[in-house]
Amino acid sequence: MGTWDLGPFENDTAADFAGTLDGTAPDERESLVRTTLGRVARARDYLDGSEGEEAVAAAALVAAQCPGGEPVSTAYGPKEALPVFSGDLRPLAVEALDRVVAGESELAALWDETTSGPQWREGIGRLRAVLAPEPGPREEAPHDV
Repeated sequence: MGTWDLGPFENDTAADFAGTLDGTAPDERESLVRTTLGRVARARDYLDGSEGEEAVAAAALVAAQCPGGEPVSTAYGPKEALPVFSGDLRPLAVEALDRVVAGESELAALWDETTSGPQWREGIGRLRAVLAPEPGPREEAPHDV
């Protein structure tokens, strides 16, 4: 695993994915993100680590456009402008992240073998929370007596 930190783009595969995005025609960038997330979300067999790394990077790009999302400001992320992503990418990104941290995932297994595994999982959880925020408490209507 060519990884140097916990961030979504802090590994060789994700940095390469960013380069691929930069080399993709602007009107096809959302499609590349969608395809990357969909491939991982639909995976039923053992998930290869590189596919997981790409999905985490793609999910981070979607989350960056959500309220509360952190901008992708690493030097290893995409340098070219990204389109405003369709809202339907959020649930797909959540599905992909859920698949990355589930059983039968090489990336999760590799992180779980390290002392940084819990922090990595926390980072995935933060991305997921931005993509699928929990609804706030509902106010109850006052009852007539």
